[in-house]
Amino acid sequence: MAVPFHSVDSSAKNSVGEKSPTIPKGDIVNIYLDNAATTQIDEDVLKVMSENQVHYGNPSCLHSLGQKAKELVENARKNVADEIGATPNEIIFCASGTEANNLALIGFLEESKKNHIITSSTEHLSILSTCKYLESLNYEVTYLPVDKCGIIDLDLLKRSIQKNTALISIMYANNEIGSIQPIKEIGEIANIYDIRFHTDAVQAVGHCKINAHDLNVDMLSMSGHKIYAPKGIGALYIKSGTNMQPIVYGGGQESGLRSGTENTMGIIGIGASIGQQRSNSYANLKRKLIDGIISQIPDVKINGSIESSLGNIVNICFRDVDAISLMLLLDKNGIQVSPGAACASSKMTPSHVLTAIGLSKDDAYSSIRFSFGKYNTIDEVEYVLEVLPKLVKEIRSNPI
Repeated sequence: MAVPFHSVDSSAKNSVGEKSPTIPKGDIVNIYLDNAATTQIDEDVLKVMSENQVHYGNPSCLHSLGQKAKELVENARKNVADEIGATPNEIIFCASGTEANNLALIGFLEESKKNHIITSSTEHLSILSTCKYLESLNYEVTYLPVDKCGIIDLDLLKRSIQKNTALISIMYANNEIGSIQPIKEIGEIANIYDIRFHTDAVQAVGHCKINAHDLNVDMLSMSGHKIYAPKGIGALYIKSGTNMQPIVYGGGQESGLRSGTENTMGIIGIGASIGQQRSNSYANLKRKLIDGIISQIPDVKINGSIESSLGNIVNICFRDVDAISLMLLLDKNGIQVSPGAACASSKMTPSHVLTAIGLSKDDAYSSIRFSFGKYNTIDEVEYVLEVLPKLVKEIRSNPI
């Protein structure tokens, strides 16, 4: 009989990292350690969405069914705002974190009279690709390097500011190695120089306590499917007084900044999930995995910093091991991991994040990301540590 896919009963929800019943020998195993790519929808979130399917009206319509849907949208908006210390009118719903990032950069810069952007070399591709597009429109972009832990240099940030600098965009926490940037200090610098500051917080929301006003953040992106809500829903915090242009035109929904009939069920989902998912600590899972790998497998290296990073992401280089081959063998053994960001894992190029922190192309191609979620257990980590050393040895013994 197969092991259920991460059962989400009430006892499991409060037991991140605790011992679960031992995985029975011979059973089909499904251990999902790719939560930085996406999370499963929480059972309670699904229940809330299902219960509200009867309120299927268009939130823009004035009849009672439409107004009930609008009420549900506004309740969710308040929940999202409360989670990051904002007000509901500062939250714009959109289709994804990628769209939120595009709106933040393009929407703000179209309104700005300045044309210089500062970002980092390890941003999500939705930022880097947007910056490349803006460069084609004659915007100037400075890409800050990072240290071996993936952190920018604040002094270099200050030295990179120009008279025409309109925007600083630095991600809160990296999606591949989990490194957490000094967001508050960056916000203070931006405030001193009267520059707008955007942060891609897609990986941080749900793991870090965030207050956008305290951090001096003007715009902040988030995504539902990273916090146990459905795919296809994201949000952008825009500080009151920040002038923006839409990048999607139509009926003027979402304060005129994101036209299109609202994804009511997705919005209900992110509203129900946000603020409920933050784990006190994944430290026991992360520490056990790292210690077990280092003690059992020779020639491995932790990518980035263990301390200055999210508790749920571990990125490890297994030298002389093809990461794709290892990922596929782990998958055959019921363990799902990623060789890098999900949005780029199909591309035959080394991770731009790993090369930016100093890894060679060979080491970048030999790196695997493990990312924990709230349903993972110590027993699952123990199973990984039983299987992983054998697979690494197998690949090293039979090089391609």
